[in-house]
Amino acid sequence: MKKFLAYFLYTLLLSAIVCACSDDLDIQQAYSFDLVTMPVQKKIVQGESAEIRCQLVKEGDYDNARFFIRYFQSDGKGELRMDDGTVFLPNDLYPLNKTTFRLYYTSHSTDQQVIDVYIEDSFGQVVQKTFSWQNDKGDDEEDDDLLKVSVHDYMQLYRVKRPLLAMDSPFVE
Repeated sequence: MKKFLAYFLYTLLLSAIVCACSDDLDIQQAYSFDLVTMPVQKKIVQGESAEIRCQLVKEGDYDNARFFIRYFQSDGKGELRMDDGTVFLPNDLYPLNKTTFRLYYTSHSTDQQVIDVYIEDSFGQVVQKTFSWQNDKGDDEEDDDLLKVSVHDYMQLYRVKRPLLAMDSPFVE
């Protein structure tokens, strides 16, 4: 009986090992990715260029993965170009050969401007980032700040912007 039980367990263990082995090798090729950017200015004047610093962050690395870039402008009028000088046409697909790169948007209008940047990989995955700019009319930012703050906050702002003049102010605590 012990001999039979030993053969039975041996056969069961051997069949479990054989069934666990498989010739199918699962290789992941499509890894998720994202486009990370530094903060971008919110106001722009006609003829000015805004720099967008970008980095493609990949979850994994597959040598045959290729990335492409395109953009669409839904508001305003402008031009987007790569740091190597390539000027993009809207909705045209361009190869992206670097993971860290800079885009430059040049305004050609005085209206609000919105662009959508799409990064696609060779497996059909897409990441979209939207950038928008308001027209900068050249107003003094300090005047805008003063209209929106309380007296106490104004004094704090005044101390930071003009520390020597703030010492002589009667409002300083």
